[in-house]
Amino acid sequence: MYEHVNFHNNNPEFKNYRFLITGGAGFIGSHLVDYLMEHGAAEVRVVDNLSEGKIENINHWLGNSRFKFIDGSITNESLMLDALENIDFVSHQAALGSVPRSIKTPLATNEANVTGFLTMLDCARRQGVRRIVYASSSSVYGDHPQLPKVEDQIGNPLSPYAVTKRVDELYADVFGRTYGMQIIGLRYFNIFGPRQKPDGPYAAVIPLFIDAIIQEKPAYINGDGGQTRDFTFVENAVQANVRALFSENPEAPNKVYNVAVGDRISVLDIYELLRKLAGKGVDAIHREPREGDIRDSLADISKGNAYLGYFPGVKMQEGLKRTLDSFNEA
Repeated sequence: MYEHVNFHNNNPEFKNYRFLITGGAGFIGSHLVDYLMEHGAAEVRVVDNLSEGKIENINHWLGNSRFKFIDGSITNESLMLDALENIDFVSHQAALGSVPRSIKTPLATNEANVTGFLTMLDCARRQGVRRIVYASSSSVYGDHPQLPKVEDQIGNPLSPYAVTKRVDELYADVFGRTYGMQIIGLRYFNIFGPRQKPDGPYAAVIPLFIDAIIQEKPAYINGDGGQTRDFTFVENAVQANVRALFSENPEAPNKVYNVAVGDRISVLDIYELLRKLAGKGVDAIHREPREGDIRDSLADISKGNAYLGYFPGVKMQEGLKRTLDSFNEA
């Protein structure tokens, strides 16, 4: 899938590097695994307890001598120390996502997203990892009204999930300044694409819409559907991660960057666009707004472009079509 794109600028040392992807059996993590493996990385290790990820996402690499799957939790210190031995770069994707879930189970969210993150950071420090890139979230902008969202202007968090992602950013900043580590945070804005799960109570909206359209059953829209999001295809997230891992800009590390397209669309319009692309689908059913949700989201991506060379190559309609095709092929 990623053989046709090169985001590491043909780095001559790429094939000598060893990578650890936490949450590598998950939606975004498995796409990063594919990129690194397809471009010939020396070794790619995955730590995943499969609470969110699926082994099917990485089945095609099991048995490859350059790939190693470690079934376990990022909160396990001894496991993480072993997993990080001789690793050059870390992409930290492991987390318990979902705003509504965090409202129902804040302790579990904190354990995975804060304790797990801190465990990974400290073990990486002790093992001398060169650079860490980690997944943050647009949820850290909270109630700040400004659009587009600019990295240095955030508001009050609106959910326990948002708190955990903000705490991760604070820990990353402290570890960077205290221990001289290179750490880069990526604030994801509504990433979507192939392998995103439509099942479970906390599934994201686009896979839920696609699943409903394929089965020709009503989709549910929270509130009036007028809320807007900066939906971002997963290949753009892969690009941001790889460019962050290999940026040679000396000012790039120890900052956070928005990962988005820089455009927004309403949830209702997304559903209608998917119906048009699929050539079928029934009218949606509206229900109560979701607790903890923000009304509008739009990213300023100029900082990522300036420091990382990030520029989203896949726009909304192409991304939706590729995602729809992947669901139809599954």
